Amino acid sequence: MKVKVCIVGSSGHYGYVLESLSEKIEIIAVSPGVPGEDISSLLSKLRQASIKPRIYEDHLQMLKTEKPDAVVINTHFHMNGKILQEALQMGIHAFVEKPIATNFGDLLQIQELYTKLEGKVFFTAMFGLRYKPWFLTAKKLVESGAIGEIRLIHAQKSYKLGQRPSFFKKRDTFGGTIVWVGIHAIDWIHWISRLHYLSVYALQSRIANNEHGELEVTGACLFELEHEVIATLTVDYLRPQGAETHDDDRLRLVGTKAILEVIDRRVILTDQTGTHLLESQAQGCIFEDFLNQILGKGKCMVTPEESIYATHVALCAREAADTKCIVKI
Repeated sequence: MKVKVCIVGSSGHYGYVLESLSEKIEIIAVSPGVPGEDISSLLSKLRQASIKPRIYEDHLQMLKTEKPDAVVINTHFHMNGKILQEALQMGIHAFVEKPIATNFGDLLQIQELYTKLEGKVFFTAMFGLRYKPWFLTAKKLVESGAIGEIRLIHAQKSYKLGQRPSFFKKRDTFGGTIVWVGIHAIDWIHWISRLHYLSVYALQSRIANNEHGELEVTGACLFELEHEVIATLTVDYLRPQGAETHDDDRLRLVGTKAILEVIDRRVILTDQTGTHLLESQAQGCIFEDFLNQILGKGKCMVTPEESIYATHVALCAREAADTKCIVKI
C-alpha cells in the first residue's frame, strides 16, 4: 500500500520528507498554506526527484479533493495549528511543523480534537533532531543509568540569522524565537530525562536582530522540573556566518554518577574513570518513523501527546519572557 501524501507550504522542514522518499509514499499534490507563500523551492526539489504533483492554490480544496492518507504541514508558523485541526477533523494523518500551535487557544483545540479521535488519526511534530546520532546516544546512556540520577540540565540552541522571510519579523506570524527554536531543547530535556516541567522564568531580547522587526535574537529560560531538578536553556540567532555549521546544539546532563555532554555533534561522558568520547548510534529518520506508525509497522518515537506537551511548555516559556514573571506549567 502506498501512502498518498499532500504537502501544505514550504516554510519549514519538508526536507524530512524528501530524505525519506521511497516506494511507500506517493506525493500527489502540493499547495501554499497562506496566500502568496512561495513554494517554488519545494516544487523544484520535487522535480529533481522526478515527482510532478498537482498544484493547488487553496490547501483546504486540495485536502477535500485529493483525500490523502497523510498531509505534511509546514507553512507560516501561525497557520500550522489551524491546518492541523482541519486535517484531524477530516481524518487525515499529519506530519506537522513544530510548534504545532503558536497560541494556547489553537493548542487546546488540537488537544480536544485528538482526545476525541485518538486511535483513528495520528500526528507528530517535526522534532527531527531527536533522531540525530548524538541525541539518540545520549538518550540511551541516560536510560542505561550511566550518569545516575539527573540533578541539573543545560541546553543550548544557536543559529545563524542570515536573512529570514518577512513573516519571521512579526510575532503574530512567527510565534517567537523561544517557541520556534527553543522548543527543540524543551523537547530534548523532557524526552531524555522523562521529568515533567513545573514552572519557568524567562527573558528575551530583540536587540541586534539585523532589522528583523519583532524577532528575538537572544533568550534564556530557567525551568523547575520534578524532584527539584533544575534546567536552563539559551537560544540565540547570533552564530557567526563564518561558523562551519548553521547550528550549534549542546546539551549537558549532570548526574550523581557522571556528566554527559553533547557538543560539536559528539557525546562525551565524564565519570570516576575519566573523560570518554563515545561512539554515536546510527542516524534515525522521523518521517520514516511517522510512516511506519500510520502503516501499522511500528511506533513513532514522537507521539501526539509529546508534541502537545512540548508546545505547551514552549508557550508557557514565551509567556514568562513576555511578562517577566514565573509561569506555572
